[in-house]
Amino acid sequence: MTTNAAIPAAAPTTGPSPARRRPRSDARRTLSRLPGQLVIWISLLLVVLPLLWLLIGSFKTQDEWLNGSPWALPSGLEWSNYSEAWTTGKMATYVRNSILAVFPSLFLIVVLGVAAGFALEVLIWKGRNAVLLVFLLGIMVPGQMILLPLFTAYFQAGLTGSLWPLIITYTATGLPLTVFMMATYFRAVPREIFEAATLDGAGMLRAFVSIGFPMVRNAVLTVALVQFFFIWNDLLIALTFTTSSDLRTIQVGLLNFTGEFGQVQYGPLFAGICINVFGTLVLYLFFNQKVMKGLAGGAVKG
Repeated sequence: MTTNAAIPAAAPTTGPSPARRRPRSDARRTLSRLPGQLVIWISLLLVVLPLLWLLIGSFKTQDEWLNGSPWALPSGLEWSNYSEAWTTGKMATYVRNSILAVFPSLFLIVVLGVAAGFALEVLIWKGRNAVLLVFLLGIMVPGQMILLPLFTAYFQAGLTGSLWPLIITYTATGLPLTVFMMATYFRAVPREIFEAATLDGAGMLRAFVSIGFPMVRNAVLTVALVQFFFIWNDLLIALTFTTSSDLRTIQVGLLNFTGEFGQVQYGPLFAGICINVFGTLVLYLFFNQKVMKGLAGGAVKG
């Protein structure tokens, strides 16, 4: 036996249906993202276009630079510009001097900076806040103020005919920022880990080498790359303390590049700039992920 039960009528909908709301919300979301996307694309164009123009210019001949448009494409690939820049333009000497000045300075900065950051943040001793304040004051001193006194001191010590003035100055100017950054990263490491290591019989050196350094190795790489780009791209200090052409770093060499030929040789000059720019760019892209991890670790935990 069946009963005819009354089926309740569906309640009338007062608002717009989900099918109607979705296109409108998607359009609003797209419009809200549009300014950010425009900023990203404009920034990308401002970075990529000069690099592309630089690379194209390095393959042009001297006649194309003098008689053609600077925005025109080259008729062929003039690879001899790179060999001329490397040999006749002494780029090999400039790159060698930069390596000999940068990497010893970078080694001293990293070793001393990481050790000082560990001592100032993890170890407990009297006067550590005053020492950290001294390093912070070192960041505030303009580099231009110390160049003349340093040059006088290096000249009296007989160091002006070598790369030692660059190594000493780069180390001294890079330590304050490195110590401050490493102290910030060590602050993010839980103290309980070091206390447990101390209870297990680990000494100060063992705790630093086996526990402290491995936990901040991404931060160490980040600080090292930051200091590397500062030192490698430095012009003022290198220009002040290099007294001969055989001691020029790559930045000083590019500044005086035209003098090697008696006139402006645009093709080899652009080739030399490409060797410098794209070499450091490849280095950054290779370590990019570790740098981002190091920056994020200090920003979130520090």
